[in-house]
Amino acid sequence: MTPSLAGTLRAVALGSVFAAVGAATALAQTNITVAVPNPSAITWAPMWAAIGEGYFEDEGLILDVQAVDGSSSVLQAMSAGQAEIGAPGPGPVLGARSRGLDVKFIYNLYPKSVFGLLVPAESDITEPGDLAGTVVGVGTADGAEVSFAEAILNGAGLSRPDDFTFLPVGDGGTAAVAFLREEVAGYAGAVSDAAILASRGIELREITPEEYLGFFGNGYAVLESYMSENPEVVEGFGRALVRGMEFMLDPANKETALDHMAAGNPTEGEDRDFASALFDAAAERMTPTDAYMSQGFGFQPPEHWEAIHQSLVDGGALEAPIEDLQAVYTNEFIPMWNGQ
Repeated sequence: MTPSLAGTLRAVALGSVFAAVGAATALAQTNITVAVPNPSAITWAPMWAAIGEGYFEDEGLILDVQAVDGSSSVLQAMSAGQAEIGAPGPGPVLGARSRGLDVKFIYNLYPKSVFGLLVPAESDITEPGDLAGTVVGVGTADGAEVSFAEAILNGAGLSRPDDFTFLPVGDGGTAAVAFLREEVAGYAGAVSDAAILASRGIELREITPEEYLGFFGNGYAVLESYMSENPEVVEGFGRALVRGMEFMLDPANKETALDHMAAGNPTEGEDRDFASALFDAAAERMTPTDAYMSQGFGFQPPEHWEAIHQSLVDGGALEAPIEDLQAVYTNEFIPMWNGQ
């Protein structure tokens, strides 16, 4: 065999090896659907930052993000096998778990409550008890904000429907109509909703008692059955998510992060000043308090789960206590995701 022919064959062989490796890598990519309860990209900022920076691809994951209507719809999509990962609130997760769904909360995206109990800035209402005899607006009839608001109002000695009622008025801009028509006296909404309403000329004031700010908001959850069969997906998802969080919190990356979120929701990104303000508000609620910062992003304080659980039991949202509360959530991946 001549040297040139040998070299040619060697090159062909190496090319075949690289092609095979490339094919294997392509096959290793896993497509997953992530269900979120609203279409905002900034609300799920670390995920969109990680998508834009290619962190999920680094983990062999290709995400299809699908917005549905509220946490209950997220859990329904997961239960039906239409989504591998979801972003529900802790209240609906507790309710679903009590009904037998093997859902498990794995990442606390909003260690400071994503929701607030809000009233118009000019209102005479200064505390939750002042909402007695009124209608309180909520985004959806069974979203995470419902259990959050009900816990606060129950804690103020009010019970539904005798002392107050909820009225589903939608998120953000659609909720503005309810205020303009004076159909609601208050609103249980997310930081994104408050920012949207402010942009529509409706300034809201928060009356959430401090002790309820520990009632953390939405995070990421999976079915235990899926997690046991696909641990590498869960590990890769959380690792990419933490990288996305670290990226977006660096002030030098803010404009790039906003570009990534505008790709996820172009309409939301049209008004850059509004998007920037919303980003700042969301990032603040996503940043752990000093007491838990050392635990890493995504950590779920057991005492906060206990407080949320107890409030739902006391308010009747759960017919009976969940005997093994630790079965509802896990912090097992947190150290690995945070490189600890």
